[in-house]
Amino acid sequence: MKITILGAGAYGLALAHIINKNNHDITIWTKFTKEQEELETKRTNKNKLSNYKLPKNIKITTNLEESIKNKDLILIAIPTNALEETIKNIKNINKKTHICLATKGIQQKTNKLPDNILKKYIHNKKYGIISGGSFAVDIINDSPIGLTLATKNKETEKIIIKALQTNNTKIRTTKDIKGTEICGSVKNILAIASGILYGINMPESTIAMFLTEALNDIQELIYQLNGNKKTILSYAGFGDIYLTCTSNKSRNFKLGKMIGQNKSKEEINNYIENTTIEGLYTLKSIYELTKNKKIKIPIINMIYNIIYKNKDPKELINFLITKK
Repeated sequence: MKITILGAGAYGLALAHIINKNNHDITIWTKFTKEQEELETKRTNKNKLSNYKLPKNIKITTNLEESIKNKDLILIAIPTNALEETIKNIKNINKKTHICLATKGIQQKTNKLPDNILKKYIHNKKYGIISGGSFAVDIINDSPIGLTLATKNKETEKIIIKALQTNNTKIRTTKDIKGTEICGSVKNILAIASGILYGINMPESTIAMFLTEALNDIQELIYQLNGNKKTILSYAGFGDIYLTCTSNKSRNFKLGKMIGQNKSKEEINNYIENTTIEGLYTLKSIYELTKNKKIKIPIINMIYNIIYKNKDPKELINFLITKK
């Protein structure tokens, strides 16, 4: 198959690694000329995935229109805050082309999920969402990983599985696009809170308590936003939440840990300014979304109060005990 990946960040490169193992024709698009030049000359992207060397057969381009011509599959792996800008510039997409969104999160200000942004510009029902607990570095090391594929189109399901399923990559399917996207959005928020608990030296037993309460609240959020409650038990749900909430590889977890350890405002702000912390802007958006829809999700409100209203991080412990 002819496949284009939009986005040359860590996850885009990791997905290219998987697809290349299946011997497909791959083109990677990036909007950044410097990124293109490094990938073409050195076959690396040191800033995004330092230990990975891109195979020579994978093409790199900054020409968006050319990159999507006559492709079987377009896989979108760019940050949520850049998603709309990219999608609205996709012109003349082939009606036979399938689309796979690997973007997690929620758009700031509009509070739209990735599939809502996609459907605003591309009236194509041949699309799916992939999500799950999978760090890019683990993917390129060929570690076994599990992904959730959410789509309502059977042909799209077959195409994406053909592209991504390998001996090390397991894919489970669902029709619950909404629930899958919600899980992918909130996991970074929960990772900040989990990091806080680790930072104030709470034991694994307390972390287990937090994760249990969080899963119940997010299950309710999925239901209130018309998703399937069962999705919380998928790779996109518990799988991704567990991974992000327990690993130092997670930038969101690291931020929470710094807050819990009572690091200086200067040190925390410096980390935020030099690192992409998806959970911060996602927290604002999810908080506004639940507020506007009059949905009560206690765990979201508590984390928001700690991050944006200067509530004492140790209040999270009392919250877990008293939460109904």
